[in-house]
Amino acid sequence: MACLEVCNEVKFKEDEEGTTNTLDGSVDMHGRPAIRAKSGRWVAGIIILVNQGLATLAFFGVGVNLVLFLTRVLQQNNATAANSVSKWTGTVYIFSLVGAFLSDSYWGRYKTCAIFQIIFVIGLASLSLSSQLFLLRPKGCGSQENPCGTHEGYQIALFYLSIYLIALGNGGYQPNIATFGADQFDEEDHREGHSKVAFFSYFYLAMNLGSLFSNTILGYFEDEGIWALGFWASTASAFAALVLFLIGTPRYRHFKPNGNPLARFCQVLVAAVKKGKVNMPSGGEELYTEEKKESSNRKILYTHGFKFLDRAAYISSRDLDNQKQGLQDPWRLCPITQVEEVKCILRLLPIWLCTILYSVVFTQMASLFVEQGAAMKTTVSNFRIPPASMSSFDILSVAVFIFFYRRILDPLVSRIKKSDSKGLTQLQRMGIGLVIAILAMVSAGIVECYRLKYAKKECTHCDGSSTLSIFWQIPQYAFIGASEVFMYVGQLEFFNAQAPDGLKSFGSALCMTSISLGNYVSSLLVSMVMKISTEDHMPGWIPGNLNKGHLDRFYFLLAALTSIDLIVYIACAKWYKCIKLEGRFEENEEQENFKV
Repeated sequence: MACLEVCNEVKFKEDEEGTTNTLDGSVDMHGRPAIRAKSGRWVAGIIILVNQGLATLAFFGVGVNLVLFLTRVLQQNNATAANSVSKWTGTVYIFSLVGAFLSDSYWGRYKTCAIFQIIFVIGLASLSLSSQLFLLRPKGCGSQENPCGTHEGYQIALFYLSIYLIALGNGGYQPNIATFGADQFDEEDHREGHSKVAFFSYFYLAMNLGSLFSNTILGYFEDEGIWALGFWASTASAFAALVLFLIGTPRYRHFKPNGNPLARFCQVLVAAVKKGKVNMPSGGEELYTEEKKESSNRKILYTHGFKFLDRAAYISSRDLDNQKQGLQDPWRLCPITQVEEVKCILRLLPIWLCTILYSVVFTQMASLFVEQGAAMKTTVSNFRIPPASMSSFDILSVAVFIFFYRRILDPLVSRIKKSDSKGLTQLQRMGIGLVIAILAMVSAGIVECYRLKYAKKECTHCDGSSTLSIFWQIPQYAFIGASEVFMYVGQLEFFNAQAPDGLKSFGSALCMTSISLGNYVSSLLVSMVMKISTEDHMPGWIPGNLNKGHLDRFYFLLAALTSIDLIVYIACAKWYKCIKLEGRFEENEEQENFKV
Protein backbone atom coordinates (compact mmCIF):
# COMPACT_ATOMS: atom_id res chain seq x y z
CA MET A 1 0.00 0.00 0.00
CA ALA A 2 2.84 2.38 0.87
CA CYS A 3 4.55 1.49 -2.40
CA LEU A 4 1.35 2.30 -4.30
CA GLU A 5 1.13 5.70 -2.58
CA VAL A 6 4.75 6.50 -3.50
CA CYS A 7 4.17 5.48 -7.11
CA ASN A 8 1.05 7.63 -7.29
CA GLU A 9 2.94 10.57 -5.79
CA VAL A 10 5.77 10.25 -8.33
CA LYS A 11 3.26 10.00 -11.17
CA PHE A 12 1.43 13.06 -9.84
CA LYS A 13 4.69 15.05 -9.78
CA GLU A 14 5.49 14.02 -13.36
CA ASP A 15 2.02 15.00 -14.53
CA GLU A 16 2.27 18.26 -12.63
CA GLU A 17 5.62 19.07 -14.26
CA GLY A 18 4.15 18.25 -17.65
CA THR A 19 1.59 21.03 -17.29
CA THR A 20 3.54 23.50 -15.13
CA ASN A 21 4.38 26.84 -16.70
CA THR A 22 7.77 28.47 -16.36
CA LEU A 23 8.12 31.10 -13.63
CA ASP A 24 10.25 33.65 -15.51
CA GLY A 25 7.48 34.87 -17.84
CA SER A 26 8.69 33.09 -20.99
CA VAL A 27 6.17 32.14 -23.70
CA ASP A 28 6.02 29.58 -26.51
CA MET A 29 5.95 30.30 -30.26
CA HIS A 30 2.21 31.09 -30.07
CA GLY A 31 2.60 33.65 -27.27
CA ARG A 32 1.13 31.37 -24.58
CA PRO A 33 2.91 30.76 -21.24
CA ALA A 34 5.66 28.21 -21.85
CA ILE A 35 5.10 24.72 -20.40
CA ARG A 36 8.26 23.63 -18.60
CA ALA A 37 8.39 20.01 -19.83
CA LYS A 38 7.51 20.78 -23.45
CA SER A 39 9.81 23.71 -24.16
CA GLY A 40 13.33 24.97 -23.68
CA ARG A 41 15.82 23.21 -21.40
CA TRP A 42 18.68 21.17 -22.85
CA VAL A 43 16.78 19.99 -25.95
CA ALA A 44 16.58 23.57 -27.22
CA GLY A 45 19.93 24.40 -25.61
CA ILE A 46 21.81 21.68 -27.53
CA ILE A 47 20.24 22.80 -30.84
CA ILE A 48 21.51 26.32 -30.15
CA LEU A 49 24.97 25.06 -29.13
CA VAL A 50 25.36 23.08 -32.38
CA ASN A 51 24.03 26.08 -34.33
CA GLN A 52 26.65 28.26 -32.65
CA GLY A 53 29.43 25.79 -33.44
CA LEU A 54 28.53 25.68 -37.15
CA ALA A 55 28.15 29.46 -37.40
CA THR A 56 31.50 29.99 -35.66
CA LEU A 57 33.15 27.54 -38.08
CA ALA A 58 31.76 29.63 -40.95
CA PHE A 59 32.84 32.96 -39.46
CA PHE A 60 36.39 31.94 -38.58
CA GLY A 61 36.74 30.17 -41.92
CA VAL A 62 36.92 33.74 -43.23
CA GLY A 63 38.32 35.66 -40.29
CA VAL A 64 41.24 33.51 -39.17
CA ASN A 65 43.19 33.86 -42.44
CA LEU A 66 41.84 37.23 -43.55
CA VAL A 67 45.16 38.95 -42.82
CA LEU A 68 46.94 36.51 -45.17
CA PHE A 69 44.24 36.96 -47.85
CA LEU A 70 44.79 40.73 -47.73
CA THR A 71 48.57 40.41 -48.07
CA ARG A 72 48.71 37.62 -50.67
CA VAL A 73 45.61 38.31 -52.77
CA LEU A 74 45.00 42.07 -52.36
CA GLN A 75 48.72 42.87 -51.94
CA GLN A 76 48.49 44.89 -48.70
CA ASN A 77 51.54 45.25 -46.43
CA ASN A 78 51.67 43.78 -42.91
CA ALA A 79 50.67 46.91 -40.95
CA THR A 80 47.84 47.81 -43.37
CA ALA A 81 46.51 44.24 -43.36
CA ALA A 82 46.60 44.05 -39.54
CA ASN A 83 44.70 47.36 -39.32
CA SER A 84 42.16 46.22 -41.92
CA VAL A 85 41.47 43.01 -39.98
CA SER A 86 41.18 44.93 -36.70
CA LYS A 87 38.69 47.39 -38.21
CA TRP A 88 36.64 44.60 -39.81
CA THR A 89 36.55 42.55 -36.61
CA GLY A 90 35.65 45.69 -34.66
CA THR A 91 32.78 46.39 -37.04
CA VAL A 92 31.46 42.85 -36.51
CA TYR A 93 30.96 43.58 -32.85
CA ILE A 94 29.68 47.13 -33.34
CA PHE A 95 26.81 45.55 -35.30
CA SER A 96 26.04 43.51 -32.18
CA LEU A 97 24.56 46.68 -30.67
CA VAL A 98 22.25 46.98 -33.69
CA GLY A 99 21.10 43.39 -33.26
CA ALA A 100 20.62 43.78 -29.51
CA PHE A 101 18.58 46.99 -29.95
CA LEU A 102 16.25 45.42 -32.53
CA SER A 103 15.89 42.28 -30.40
CA ASP A 104 15.11 43.97 -27.08
CA SER A 105 12.92 46.67 -28.62
CA TYR A 106 10.92 45.26 -31.53
CA TRP A 107 11.70 41.88 -33.10
CA GLY A 108 12.46 39.59 -30.18
CA ARG A 109 15.50 37.31 -30.07
CA TYR A 110 14.21 34.50 -32.32
CA LYS A 111 13.27 36.72 -35.26
CA THR A 112 16.48 38.77 -34.92
CA CYS A 113 18.65 35.61 -34.94
CA ALA A 114 16.87 34.25 -38.03
CA ILE A 115 17.11 37.49 -40.05
CA PHE A 116 20.79 38.14 -39.31
CA GLN A 117 21.73 34.52 -40.04
CA ILE A 118 20.18 34.92 -43.50
CA ILE A 119 22.29 38.07 -44.06
CA PHE A 120 25.34 36.11 -42.86
CA VAL A 121 24.75 33.34 -45.44
CA ILE A 122 24.25 35.91 -48.24
CA GLY A 123 27.54 37.64 -47.34
CA LEU A 124 29.47 34.35 -47.34
CA ALA A 125 28.01 33.28 -50.70
CA SER A 126 28.89 36.69 -52.18
CA LEU A 127 32.48 36.44 -50.87
CA SER A 128 32.87 32.94 -52.29
CA LEU A 129 31.61 33.99 -55.72
CA SER A 130 33.63 37.23 -55.92
CA SER A 131 36.83 35.45 -54.84
CA GLN A 132 36.43 32.60 -57.29
CA LEU A 133 35.38 34.75 -60.25
CA PHE A 134 37.43 37.95 -59.81
CA LEU A 135 40.05 38.03 -57.05
CA LEU A 136 41.93 34.75 -57.48
CA ARG A 137 43.52 35.76 -60.77
CA PRO A 138 45.70 34.42 -62.31
CA LYS A 139 44.21 31.02 -61.55
CA GLY A 140 45.97 29.20 -58.72
CA CYS A 141 47.34 32.34 -57.08
CA GLY A 142 47.03 33.23 -53.40
CA SER A 143 49.69 30.99 -51.89
CA GLN A 144 52.91 32.15 -50.24
CA GLU A 145 54.94 31.38 -53.38
CA ASN A 146 52.36 32.66 -55.88
CA PRO A 147 50.73 36.00 -54.85
CA CYS A 148 47.92 37.41 -56.99
CA GLY A 149 48.11 40.37 -59.33
CA THR A 150 46.33 43.73 -59.24
CA HIS A 151 42.53 44.06 -59.25
CA GLU A 152 39.93 46.46 -60.58
CA GLY A 153 38.24 48.90 -58.21
CA TYR A 154 34.80 47.29 -58.54
CA GLN A 155 36.27 43.86 -57.69
CA ILE A 156 37.80 45.16 -54.47
CA ALA A 157 34.55 47.02 -53.69
CA LEU A 158 32.57 43.76 -54.09
CA PHE A 159 35.02 42.02 -51.76
CA TYR A 160 34.59 44.66 -49.05
CA LEU A 161 30.79 44.65 -49.50
CA SER A 162 30.81 40.88 -48.97
CA ILE A 163 32.96 40.84 -45.84
CA TYR A 164 30.96 43.68 -44.27
CA LEU A 165 27.71 41.80 -44.99
CA ILE A 166 29.33 38.94 -43.08
CA ALA A 167 30.17 41.44 -40.32
CA LEU A 168 26.56 42.66 -40.20
CA GLY A 169 25.07 39.16 -40.19
CA ASN A 170 27.39 37.64 -37.60
CA GLY A 171 27.46 40.78 -35.45
CA GLY A 172 23.67 41.09 -35.25
CA TYR A 173 23.23 37.37 -34.60
CA GLN A 174 25.98 36.72 -32.05
CA PRO A 175 24.78 38.50 -28.87
CA ASN A 176 21.19 37.39 -29.43
CA ILE A 177 21.95 33.70 -29.84
CA ALA A 178 23.85 33.68 -26.52
CA THR A 179 20.93 35.32 -24.73
CA PHE A 180 18.35 33.24 -26.62
CA GLY A 181 20.14 30.09 -25.45
CA ALA A 182 20.06 31.32 -21.85
CA ASP A 183 16.33 32.06 -22.27
CA GLN A 184 15.71 28.32 -22.59
CA PHE A 185 16.42 27.89 -18.87
CA ASP A 186 14.14 29.28 -16.16
CA GLU A 187 16.41 30.87 -13.56
CA GLU A 188 13.49 30.97 -11.09
CA ASP A 189 13.74 27.15 -10.99
CA HIS A 190 16.68 25.86 -8.95
CA ARG A 191 17.79 23.10 -11.35
CA GLU A 192 17.30 25.12 -14.53
CA GLY A 193 19.06 28.07 -12.91
CA HIS A 194 22.24 26.00 -12.49
CA SER A 195 21.85 24.66 -16.04
CA LYS A 196 21.73 28.26 -17.26
CA VAL A 197 25.08 29.01 -15.63
CA ALA A 198 26.58 25.87 -17.21
CA PHE A 199 25.16 26.86 -20.61
CA PHE A 200 27.50 29.85 -20.93
CA SER A 201 30.59 27.65 -20.47
CA TYR A 202 29.33 25.16 -23.05
CA PHE A 203 28.37 28.02 -25.36
CA TYR A 204 31.91 29.36 -25.34
CA LEU A 205 33.24 25.81 -25.76
CA ALA A 206 30.97 25.32 -28.82
CA MET A 207 32.36 28.54 -30.30
CA ASN A 208 35.91 27.30 -29.90
CA LEU A 209 35.23 23.79 -31.19
CA GLY A 210 33.61 25.35 -34.27
CA SER A 211 36.66 27.51 -34.86
CA LEU A 212 38.99 24.50 -34.32
CA PHE A 213 37.97 23.01 -37.70
CA SER A 214 38.31 26.34 -39.49
CA ASN A 215 41.69 27.04 -37.88
CA THR A 216 43.13 23.66 -38.83
CA ILE A 217 41.54 22.08 -41.92
CA LEU A 218 40.19 25.24 -43.59
CA GLY A 219 43.24 27.20 -42.44
CA TYR A 220 45.52 24.68 -44.12
CA PHE A 221 43.68 24.82 -47.47
CA GLU A 222 43.53 28.62 -47.43
CA ASP A 223 47.21 28.90 -46.53
CA GLU A 224 47.99 26.72 -49.54
CA GLY A 225 46.08 29.16 -51.75
CA ILE A 226 42.84 27.13 -52.07
CA TRP A 227 40.77 30.09 -50.89
CA ALA A 228 37.59 29.36 -52.86
CA LEU A 229 37.18 25.91 -51.27
CA GLY A 230 37.60 27.39 -47.78
CA PHE A 231 35.04 30.13 -48.40
CA TRP A 232 32.47 27.73 -49.93
CA ALA A 233 32.89 25.37 -46.95
CA SER A 234 32.16 28.31 -44.64
CA THR A 235 29.04 29.13 -46.67
CA ALA A 236 27.78 25.54 -46.42
CA SER A 237 28.37 25.51 -42.65
CA ALA A 238 26.45 28.77 -42.15
CA PHE A 239 23.54 27.46 -44.25
CA ALA A 240 23.43 24.23 -42.19
CA ALA A 241 23.40 26.33 -38.98
CA LEU A 242 20.43 28.36 -40.28
CA VAL A 243 18.44 25.23 -41.22
CA LEU A 244 19.11 23.64 -37.81
CA PHE A 245 18.03 26.81 -36.03
CA LEU A 246 14.72 26.87 -37.90
CA ILE A 247 14.09 23.16 -37.19
CA GLY A 248 14.15 23.87 -33.45
CA THR A 249 11.44 26.56 -33.71
CA PRO A 250 8.58 24.61 -31.97
CA ARG A 251 10.75 23.91 -28.92
CA TYR A 252 12.02 27.41 -28.12
CA ARG A 253 10.97 29.66 -25.25
CA HIS A 254 10.59 33.36 -26.02
CA PHE A 255 10.45 36.68 -24.21
CA LYS A 256 8.37 39.50 -25.63
CA PRO A 257 10.26 42.67 -26.66
CA ASN A 258 9.81 45.64 -24.33
CA GLY A 259 9.90 48.64 -26.65
CA ASN A 260 12.59 51.23 -27.20
CA PRO A 261 14.93 51.30 -24.16
CA LEU A 262 16.42 54.63 -25.26
CA ALA A 263 13.06 56.32 -24.64
CA ARG A 264 12.90 54.82 -21.12
CA PHE A 265 16.42 56.03 -20.34
CA CYS A 266 15.70 59.52 -21.62
CA GLN A 267 12.48 59.71 -19.60
CA VAL A 268 14.40 59.01 -16.39
CA LEU A 269 17.06 61.61 -17.15
CA VAL A 270 14.54 64.29 -18.17
CA ALA A 271 12.30 63.63 -15.14
CA ALA A 272 15.31 63.80 -12.79
CA VAL A 273 16.45 67.12 -14.30
CA LYS A 274 12.94 68.60 -14.01
CA LYS A 275 12.94 67.83 -10.28
CA GLY A 276 16.53 68.88 -9.74
CA LYS A 277 15.65 71.34 -6.95
CA VAL A 278 13.32 69.01 -5.02
CA ASN A 279 14.34 68.09 -1.45
CA MET A 280 14.46 64.29 -1.45
CA PRO A 281 13.68 62.07 1.58
CA SER A 282 16.59 59.99 2.94
CA GLY A 283 15.15 56.52 2.15
CA GLY A 284 13.44 55.12 -0.91
CA GLU A 285 10.03 54.58 0.72
CA GLU A 286 8.20 57.50 -0.89
CA LEU A 287 9.27 56.76 -4.44
CA TYR A 288 6.75 55.84 -7.14
CA THR A 289 6.11 52.11 -7.58
CA GLU A 290 4.06 51.03 -10.56
CA GLU A 291 1.14 48.91 -9.40
CA LYS A 292 0.09 47.56 -12.79
CA LYS A 293 2.57 45.15 -14.26
CA GLU A 294 2.57 45.76 -17.99
CA SER A 295 5.07 43.04 -18.94
CA SER A 296 6.49 39.76 -17.70
CA ASN A 297 9.67 41.49 -16.50
CA ARG A 298 10.53 41.15 -12.85
CA LYS A 299 10.51 44.25 -10.69
CA ILE A 300 13.90 45.74 -9.80
CA LEU A 301 14.17 46.70 -6.13
CA TYR A 302 15.50 50.04 -4.92
CA THR A 303 19.26 50.42 -4.41
CA HIS A 304 21.28 53.29 -2.96
CA GLY A 305 23.58 55.19 -5.29
CA PHE A 306 23.05 57.66 -8.14
CA LYS A 307 20.74 59.59 -5.82
CA PHE A 308 20.08 62.26 -8.42
CA LEU A 309 18.19 59.75 -10.58
CA ASP A 310 15.85 58.94 -7.67
CA ARG A 311 14.21 62.31 -8.30
CA ALA A 312 12.59 60.83 -11.42
CA ALA A 313 10.53 58.53 -9.15
CA TYR A 314 9.74 61.14 -6.48
CA ILE A 315 6.01 61.91 -6.30
CA SER A 316 5.63 65.68 -6.14
CA SER A 317 2.42 67.59 -5.43
CA ARG A 318 2.02 68.21 -9.14
CA ASP A 319 2.28 64.45 -9.80
CA LEU A 320 -0.43 63.83 -7.18
CA ASP A 321 -2.72 66.32 -8.91
CA ASN A 322 -2.12 64.60 -12.24
CA GLN A 323 -2.94 61.21 -10.69
CA LYS A 324 -6.22 62.52 -9.30
CA GLN A 325 -7.15 63.64 -12.81
CA GLY A 326 -6.15 60.24 -14.23
CA LEU A 327 -3.13 61.71 -16.02
CA GLN A 328 0.44 60.43 -16.02
CA ASP A 329 3.41 62.09 -17.67
CA PRO A 330 6.24 59.54 -18.16
CA TRP A 331 8.64 62.43 -18.80
CA ARG A 332 7.98 63.76 -15.30
CA LEU A 333 7.33 60.67 -13.14
CA CYS A 334 8.95 57.25 -13.68
CA PRO A 335 8.49 54.07 -11.62
CA ILE A 336 11.44 53.04 -9.46
CA THR A 337 12.03 49.93 -11.61
CA GLN A 338 12.59 52.16 -14.63
CA VAL A 339 15.03 54.31 -12.62
CA GLU A 340 16.86 51.20 -11.44
CA GLU A 341 17.23 50.08 -15.07
CA VAL A 342 19.31 53.19 -15.74
CA LYS A 343 21.31 52.66 -12.54
CA CYS A 344 22.08 49.07 -13.57
CA ILE A 345 23.51 50.15 -16.91
CA LEU A 346 25.53 52.98 -15.35
CA ARG A 347 27.05 50.53 -12.83
CA LEU A 348 27.97 48.11 -15.61
CA LEU A 349 29.82 50.70 -17.69
CA PRO A 350 33.04 50.99 -15.58
CA ILE A 351 33.41 47.18 -15.52
CA TRP A 352 32.76 47.08 -19.26
CA LEU A 353 35.34 49.78 -20.00
CA CYS A 354 37.98 47.78 -18.12
CA THR A 355 37.41 44.79 -20.41
CA ILE A 356 38.29 46.75 -23.57
CA LEU A 357 42.05 46.61 -23.03
CA TYR A 358 41.82 42.86 -22.52
CA SER A 359 40.24 42.68 -25.98
CA VAL A 360 43.27 44.56 -27.37
CA VAL A 361 45.40 41.66 -26.13
CA PHE A 362 42.94 39.08 -27.49
CA THR A 363 42.84 40.58 -30.98
CA GLN A 364 46.60 40.14 -31.44
CA MET A 365 45.96 36.42 -31.91
CA ALA A 366 44.28 37.06 -35.28
CA SER A 367 46.83 39.58 -36.55
CA LEU A 368 50.31 40.03 -35.08
CA PHE A 369 50.56 36.47 -33.72
CA VAL A 370 49.96 35.21 -37.27
CA GLU A 371 52.54 37.58 -38.76
CA GLN A 372 55.03 36.66 -36.04
CA GLY A 373 54.45 32.94 -36.71
CA ALA A 374 54.92 33.41 -40.47
CA ALA A 375 58.43 34.79 -39.81
CA MET A 376 59.41 31.70 -37.78
CA LYS A 377 60.39 28.19 -38.87
CA THR A 378 57.05 26.69 -39.98
CA THR A 379 58.23 23.37 -41.40
CA VAL A 380 58.42 19.93 -39.79
CA SER A 381 60.18 17.58 -42.20
CA ASN A 382 58.43 18.38 -45.50
CA PHE A 383 55.16 19.53 -43.92
CA ARG A 384 54.48 23.26 -43.59
CA ILE A 385 52.37 24.47 -40.65
CA PRO A 386 50.05 27.38 -41.53
CA PRO A 387 50.75 30.19 -39.01
CA ALA A 388 47.00 30.82 -38.47
CA SER A 389 46.48 27.18 -37.46
CA MET A 390 48.52 27.80 -34.29
CA SER A 391 45.34 29.27 -32.80
CA SER A 392 44.22 25.63 -32.43
CA PHE A 393 46.32 25.63 -29.26
CA ASP A 394 44.19 28.53 -28.01
CA ILE A 395 41.07 26.43 -28.65
CA LEU A 396 42.53 23.36 -26.95
CA SER A 397 43.50 25.55 -24.01
CA VAL A 398 39.93 26.85 -23.77
CA ALA A 399 38.54 23.29 -23.75
CA VAL A 400 41.03 22.13 -21.10
CA PHE A 401 40.51 25.14 -18.83
CA ILE A 402 36.71 25.00 -19.06
CA PHE A 403 36.92 21.41 -17.78
CA PHE A 404 39.58 22.38 -15.22
CA TYR A 405 37.51 25.29 -13.92
CA ARG A 406 34.12 23.55 -13.73
CA ARG A 407 35.34 20.18 -12.43
CA ILE A 408 38.38 21.01 -10.31
CA LEU A 409 38.98 24.68 -9.47
CA ASP A 410 35.38 25.74 -8.76
CA PRO A 411 34.60 22.86 -6.33
CA LEU A 412 38.01 23.31 -4.68
CA VAL A 413 37.44 27.04 -4.07
CA SER A 414 33.95 26.27 -2.69
CA ARG A 415 35.46 23.91 -0.12
CA ILE A 416 38.18 26.39 0.84
CA LYS A 417 35.70 29.26 1.26
CA LYS A 418 33.33 26.99 3.27
CA SER A 419 30.30 29.00 2.16
CA ASP A 420 27.16 28.46 0.08
CA SER A 421 28.54 30.55 -2.78
CA LYS A 422 29.67 28.72 -5.90
CA GLY A 423 33.46 29.06 -6.05
CA LEU A 424 35.00 32.11 -7.65
CA THR A 425 32.65 35.00 -8.35
CA GLN A 426 32.25 36.28 -11.88
CA LEU A 427 34.13 39.48 -11.06
CA GLN A 428 37.01 37.49 -9.55
CA ARG A 429 37.21 35.29 -12.65
CA MET A 430 37.37 38.35 -14.93
CA GLY A 431 40.24 39.72 -12.81
CA ILE A 432 42.13 36.42 -13.12
CA GLY A 433 41.60 36.64 -16.89
CA LEU A 434 43.40 39.99 -16.93
CA VAL A 435 46.34 38.55 -14.96
CA ILE A 436 46.73 35.66 -17.42
CA ALA A 437 46.48 38.10 -20.36
CA ILE A 438 49.52 39.95 -18.96
CA LEU A 439 51.41 36.65 -18.87
CA ALA A 440 50.41 36.00 -22.51
CA MET A 441 51.91 39.30 -23.67
CA VAL A 442 55.11 38.77 -21.67
CA SER A 443 55.41 35.28 -23.18
CA ALA A 444 54.87 36.64 -26.73
CA GLY A 445 57.48 39.35 -26.14
CA ILE A 446 60.10 36.86 -24.90
CA VAL A 447 59.47 34.57 -27.89
CA GLU A 448 59.88 37.54 -30.25
CA CYS A 449 63.21 38.44 -28.62
CA TYR A 450 64.51 34.95 -29.34
CA ARG A 451 62.98 34.92 -32.84
CA LEU A 452 64.96 38.08 -33.68
CA LYS A 453 68.09 36.51 -32.23
CA TYR A 454 67.91 33.65 -34.74
CA ALA A 455 66.56 35.66 -37.70
CA LYS A 456 68.15 36.76 -40.97
CA LYS A 457 68.11 40.56 -41.00
CA GLU A 458 68.31 40.92 -44.78
CA CYS A 459 65.56 39.14 -46.69
CA THR A 460 63.11 39.94 -49.47
CA HIS A 461 60.32 37.61 -48.33
CA CYS A 462 60.82 37.09 -44.62
CA ASP A 463 58.37 34.21 -44.10
CA GLY A 464 60.31 31.45 -42.33
CA SER A 465 63.41 33.63 -42.06
CA SER A 466 64.08 32.69 -38.42
CA THR A 467 65.35 29.28 -37.35
CA LEU A 468 63.24 29.45 -34.16
CA SER A 469 60.38 26.94 -34.42
CA ILE A 470 56.80 28.22 -34.58
CA PHE A 471 55.94 25.80 -31.76
CA TRP A 472 57.53 28.29 -29.33
CA GLN A 473 54.30 30.26 -29.81
CA ILE A 474 52.31 27.57 -28.00
CA PRO A 475 52.64 29.19 -24.51
CA GLN A 476 51.26 32.56 -25.63
CA TYR A 477 48.29 30.88 -27.37
CA ALA A 478 47.68 28.68 -24.30
CA PHE A 479 47.74 31.72 -21.99
CA ILE A 480 45.23 33.53 -24.22
CA GLY A 481 42.93 30.48 -24.16
CA ALA A 482 43.10 30.22 -20.36
CA SER A 483 42.39 33.94 -19.99
CA GLU A 484 39.33 33.63 -22.26
CA VAL A 485 37.77 31.02 -19.99
CA PHE A 486 38.04 33.35 -17.02
CA MET A 487 37.37 36.66 -18.79
CA TYR A 488 34.89 36.03 -21.62
CA VAL A 489 32.83 33.24 -20.01
CA GLY A 490 32.68 35.22 -16.77
CA GLN A 491 31.81 38.34 -18.74
CA LEU A 492 28.95 36.60 -20.58
CA GLU A 493 27.51 35.32 -17.29
CA PHE A 494 28.02 38.64 -15.53
CA PHE A 495 26.40 40.92 -18.10
CA ASN A 496 23.51 38.53 -18.69
CA ALA A 497 22.81 38.22 -14.95
CA GLN A 498 23.21 41.93 -14.19
CA ALA A 499 21.28 43.38 -17.14
CA PRO A 500 17.56 44.12 -16.50
CA ASP A 501 15.08 41.63 -17.98
CA GLY A 502 14.20 43.95 -20.85
CA LEU A 503 17.87 44.45 -21.80
CA LYS A 504 19.36 40.95 -21.77
CA SER A 505 20.52 41.12 -25.39
CA PHE A 506 22.09 44.50 -24.65
CA GLY A 507 24.01 42.85 -21.81
CA SER A 508 25.44 40.24 -24.20
CA ALA A 509 26.13 42.97 -26.77
CA LEU A 510 28.30 44.75 -24.20
CA CYS A 511 30.62 41.72 -24.27
CA MET A 512 30.81 41.84 -28.05
CA THR A 513 31.25 45.62 -28.12
CA SER A 514 34.22 45.43 -25.76
CA ILE A 515 35.87 43.14 -28.35
CA SER A 516 34.92 45.65 -31.04
CA LEU A 517 36.46 48.61 -29.27
CA GLY A 518 39.47 46.44 -28.41
CA ASN A 519 40.07 45.95 -32.13
CA TYR A 520 39.76 49.68 -32.82
CA VAL A 521 42.09 50.52 -29.91
CA SER A 522 44.53 47.91 -31.23
CA SER A 523 44.42 49.53 -34.68
CA LEU A 524 44.96 52.96 -33.10
CA LEU A 525 47.87 51.67 -30.99
CA VAL A 526 49.57 50.10 -34.03
CA SER A 527 49.20 53.34 -35.98
CA MET A 528 50.54 55.48 -33.10
CA VAL A 529 53.45 53.11 -32.45
CA MET A 530 54.38 53.04 -36.14
CA LYS A 531 54.19 56.84 -36.41
CA ILE A 532 56.38 57.41 -33.35
CA SER A 533 58.84 54.56 -33.98
CA THR A 534 59.45 55.43 -37.67
CA GLU A 535 60.74 58.94 -36.93
CA ASP A 536 64.30 59.71 -38.07
CA HIS A 537 63.90 57.20 -40.93
CA MET A 538 63.79 54.21 -38.58
CA PRO A 539 61.99 51.01 -39.74
CA GLY A 540 59.61 51.11 -36.74
CA TRP A 541 58.44 48.40 -34.33
CA ILE A 542 56.16 46.60 -36.83
CA PRO A 543 57.65 47.06 -40.32
CA GLY A 544 56.95 44.88 -43.35
CA ASN A 545 60.19 43.05 -42.54
CA LEU A 546 59.68 42.04 -38.91
CA ASN A 547 63.37 41.15 -38.64
CA LYS A 548 64.22 44.86 -38.80
CA GLY A 549 61.56 45.83 -36.25
CA HIS A 550 60.84 45.39 -32.53
CA LEU A 551 57.52 43.58 -32.21
CA ASP A 552 58.68 42.46 -28.77
CA ARG A 553 58.48 46.06 -27.51
CA PHE A 554 54.87 46.30 -28.68
CA TYR A 555 53.99 43.13 -26.74
CA PHE A 556 55.70 44.44 -23.59
CA LEU A 557 53.83 47.76 -24.01
CA LEU A 558 50.53 45.83 -24.04
CA ALA A 559 51.60 43.93 -20.90
CA ALA A 560 52.27 47.24 -19.10
CA LEU A 561 48.95 48.78 -20.21
CA THR A 562 47.02 45.65 -19.12
CA SER A 563 48.71 45.81 -15.69
CA ILE A 564 47.43 49.37 -15.24
CA ASP A 565 44.00 48.24 -16.44
CA LEU A 566 43.99 45.46 -13.82
CA ILE A 567 44.51 47.97 -11.00
CA VAL A 568 41.64 50.14 -12.28
CA TYR A 569 39.43 47.05 -12.69
CA ILE A 570 39.96 45.95 -9.07
CA ALA A 571 38.84 49.40 -7.86
CA CYS A 572 35.73 49.32 -10.08
CA ALA A 573 34.85 45.76 -9.01
CA LYS A 574 35.01 46.70 -5.32
CA TRP A 575 32.67 49.64 -5.98
CA TYR A 576 30.11 47.61 -7.96
CA LYS A 577 26.63 46.84 -6.51
CA CYS A 578 24.61 43.96 -7.96
CA ILE A 579 21.05 44.18 -9.29
CA LYS A 580 18.23 43.26 -6.87
CA LEU A 581 15.30 41.50 -8.49
CA GLU A 582 11.97 40.74 -6.85
CA GLY A 583 11.19 37.04 -6.68
CA ARG A 584 14.59 35.66 -7.68
CA PHE A 585 15.36 32.44 -5.86
CA GLU A 586 18.32 32.30 -3.51
CA GLU A 587 18.66 36.05 -3.43
CA ASN A 588 21.39 35.91 -0.81
CA GLU A 589 23.45 33.56 -2.97
CA GLU A 590 22.98 35.85 -5.95
CA GLN A 591 24.27 38.85 -4.05
CA GLU A 592 27.22 36.86 -2.74
CA ASN A 593 28.10 35.89 -6.29
CA PHE A 594 29.07 39.45 -7.21
CA LYS A 595 31.30 40.31 -4.28
CA VAL A 596 35.00 40.79 -5.02
